[in-house]
Amino acid sequence: MYSKVRVGVVGTSGWADFMYLSTLYHYPSADLVAICGRDQERAKEMATKYNIPQVFADYKEMIAQGELDMLIVGTPDDLHHLITMQALRAGLHVLCDKPLALTIQQAEEMVVAAEKTKRNHMVLFTYRYMPFFRYVHDLVSQGLIGRCYNSEFRYLMGYARKQEYHWRLDQKRANGALGDIGVHMIDMARWLVGDIARVSALSTVFVDRPGAGDEDLEPANDSTSLLVEFDNGAQGMIHASLIADLGDRFMQQQVKLYGEDGSLEIDIQYEGAEAGVALYVSRNQDERFQRIDVPASYWSGVDRTEPFDVFTQQAIGCRAFVDAIIENRPITPSFYDGYKAQQVIAAAMESHRLGNWVTIKDTAVTQLMEI
Repeated sequence: MYSKVRVGVVGTSGWADFMYLSTLYHYPSADLVAICGRDQERAKEMATKYNIPQVFADYKEMIAQGELDMLIVGTPDDLHHLITMQALRAGLHVLCDKPLALTIQQAEEMVVAAEKTKRNHMVLFTYRYMPFFRYVHDLVSQGLIGRCYNSEFRYLMGYARKQEYHWRLDQKRANGALGDIGVHMIDMARWLVGDIARVSALSTVFVDRPGAGDEDLEPANDSTSLLVEFDNGAQGMIHASLIADLGDRFMQQQVKLYGEDGSLEIDIQYEGAEAGVALYVSRNQDERFQRIDVPASYWSGVDRTEPFDVFTQQAIGCRAFVDAIIENRPITPSFYDGYKAQQVIAAAMESHRLGNWVTIKDTAVTQLMEI
């Protein structure tokens, strides 16, 4: 159906610039034809930078007039549902930034609508594409650790340590650390271990901060910890914090998997003097952990000190979504993966409110996807 996919982007943030615009600008299968942003000066600046012919201030006008095939929703979380539903009604393929929505009800509507329109849909869970996590996933799939018993997932940042407004920490717009970086580890847990059955969570607001303008802030958590039980019986811990003092590291991630046949630990520091990937494995017959390297095939020529370059050098992320549209095939992570992560977010918020475990129940969406 398509020789090239005509792409519109809603959002002009630094992330939209870095992840979507720069990634698709030189990709032969994509044609950036429209951009939309409330800050028109910023939108025009991005249009000039990437030679985008159409600039809009209203996403509805862009969807109606832009002659698009695909829309990227790169906005704050509270706008994901509105924009995505409008795009699906117009028959567009949609890539939505994570988390899929602000509430579980919104996420459910988005999955159902995407499936009914038979349009391609995707949630960009960034770290599924990192060479080191792809390698970890392959090792687990090949049976390195066997049946998983225990797991730990940790993602730390420190951008919210100061007493200043952040929309990600405003309950009217987002779900705090849980929805910002916690959702990445929730998805990683599902990807590496399996679906999550129940959750016990503690989410805290440690730093007092002002609202936007004259508005009072309804603060969202800046640190959250989850205990989880997986459908397969494995146990897990997920921790996400936006207030960790990391010195020169910027952000840090750790995944630890302990199973019947062995163990795997990975620690990633993205900046600073100790930046890099430390990956250790141990099998039952080993006397100690062994450090191993991620094979060169996963990097495909990308400098190991610049892992995010994989998005501009390989056919992954939004490039893979474009290819899936051209080849008329589904792709993961899909809206369903976003919905499953949203289920855990909702369960964690309910668990914190009630102070007990919350079970994630089977839903009509799950049944729809199993048909």
